[in-house]
Amino acid sequence: MFDLATIWAAIIAFSVLTYVILDGFDLGIGILFPFAKSDKDRDTMMNSVAPVWDGNETWLVMGGGGLFAVFPLAYAVVMPALYMPITLMLLALVFRGVAFEYRWRAEKWKPVWDVAFAGGSLLAAFCQGIALGALVQGIEVADRAYAGGWWDWLSLFSILTGVAVVFGYALLGSTWLVMKTMDGLQAQMRSFSWPLAFITLALIGVVSLLTPLQNPVYFDRWFSWPQLGYSAIVPILLAYATYRLLKGLKQDRDVSPFMASLSIFVLCFAGIGISFYPNIVPPSLSIAEAAAPEESLSFALYGTVVLVPLILIYTAYAYWVFRGKIDPSEGYH
Repeated sequence: MFDLATIWAAIIAFSVLTYVILDGFDLGIGILFPFAKSDKDRDTMMNSVAPVWDGNETWLVMGGGGLFAVFPLAYAVVMPALYMPITLMLLALVFRGVAFEYRWRAEKWKPVWDVAFAGGSLLAAFCQGIALGALVQGIEVADRAYAGGWWDWLSLFSILTGVAVVFGYALLGSTWLVMKTMDGLQAQMRSFSWPLAFITLALIGVVSLLTPLQNPVYFDRWFSWPQLGYSAIVPILLAYATYRLLKGLKQDRDVSPFMASLSIFVLCFAGIGISFYPNIVPPSLSIAEAAAPEESLSFALYGTVVLVPLILIYTAYAYWVFRGKIDPSEGYH
């Protein structure tokens, strides 16, 4: 149960989850960017994540690099299957990252970089959801190679998951801004959080109902006994997180709506893990089959047990230093 391949699968899952919950609200701010009432509000929105946004994406690099290093077969299967959405996501993140730097200096082109920031955020979020939906559907493997078609990743289900991720990230972004901003912008984002919460929860419900139908194995893992005794914990906790989210919004809390939104994402990620395990590429490629040789797993683990705590420490430190409300008069340099 705790062999090196499983440990590495847990490390990569942790890296992906950390990326999702950290860069999720970051992308959500970009999705909400066009709806700000003034250029000053847009500046404040961007300033709320300016000190941490590039550090958030460290976890994406670690997840992708770790997959390549320790599960090369999974990497070799997933990349050709999801080449288009992953390429579009990376290009979107590039445009978005450039917009962070250029928007403050190229005044004449500021509207262009606003579009790049918002459009890049929207496209990156949508492509991440598309990729997730394609994985849940399952990737066809034959003779240890991808055996599907060029457009297998595109389906009604993957589009649905793409839309769900966009609204989910927007909810993270709005609740983050409720926590970090004041006055008119905070009030606007609080008003946005209500419909975003209901739409996100509705989409989570639809995707959750459709997921067991994508593969009979998923259905068994969720509804057969004794697995049902463990898997039922996830929807129960999800209901509690939903209650905390709505209660926090109703009581005009600053912090609890954001923390509840993060909890919802963590629980959805746990649900995906229940559906996938012990496969790393559903429906047929297991963690053990996709893993590199034991020597490679062991060698890479030595560096990782040092690197991951260091990343966690500097990430926590950055958030601690830039804690509290954003001063609208301060700029990004």
